[in-house]
Amino acid sequence: MNVIKTSILLAAMTALFMAAGYAMAGEGGMMIALIIAVAMNFFAYWNSDKMVLSMYGAQPVGPREAPELYNMVQALAKRAGLPMPKVYIIDDPNPNAFATGRDPEHAAVAATTGIMRILSREELAGVMAHELAHVKNRDTLVMTVSATIAGAVTMIANMAQFAAIFGSNRDEEEGGGMGGLASIVMMILAPIAASLIQMAISRAREYHADATGAQICGNPQWLASALDKLQRGNEAIPNHTAEAHPATAHMFIVNPLRGGLSSLFSTHPPMGERIRRLLGMR
Repeated sequence: MNVIKTSILLAAMTALFMAAGYAMAGEGGMMIALIIAVAMNFFAYWNSDKMVLSMYGAQPVGPREAPELYNMVQALAKRAGLPMPKVYIIDDPNPNAFATGRDPEHAAVAATTGIMRILSREELAGVMAHELAHVKNRDTLVMTVSATIAGAVTMIANMAQFAAIFGSNRDEEEGGGMGGLASIVMMILAPIAASLIQMAISRAREYHADATGAQICGNPQWLASALDKLQRGNEAIPNHTAEAHPATAHMFIVNPLRGGLSSLFSTHPPMGERIRRLLGMR
């Protein structure tokens, strides 16, 4: 059911992107939007992991540079039946972690120096198990695709609003679009709808990764305790890179954005509910 629901939501987001293209330039704009969506997702499939790791200044580590973290991930990957992913450390006091990669054979997990500073070994194992669960469930690819399309919807909406302001929208007869007022309304609502769809996809995947991660590490209490500490840590220590690139926020185990619309359209479920479900697994 989770796969079916996600597929429907991704199809809805793609349709929304095409509708935005139609509102901007009629049928031709809709076809251009579809081509752009396919091209962006092709690029994201092959390059999204490298881009994100570079964006956060992640450094690869092995058993010599970070023996405890590397050996922990190795043991958890073996327990989960996964190939050994690449392991990265991000020099950032903000306590957080994420997984990326197009499939289990090309996966990577990254942890900040902040998360390794505040968590116990068991709690860190729970977090790494959660990230490996995303790899096992192939969430990293799905959430990358959803973020790419959502970003593209926002981009084309901004372009259309700019064009409308300067009077360069096509007439209804000329372009076959929605018309001036309808196009403007569409361009305002499209990014909001895209954010809501992305939020629905990501929240369902986070719950699933929590449950799978608890099974991988063998103790849901470890992850529940870690989430509580990470929530408080992220409230106290900002993640400046995530604030500058909010489209990447969905990748982290805990929402790195603070306040404003980021909480209204959070891609993460309520922390209290996540912890409650984990403790219920005991």
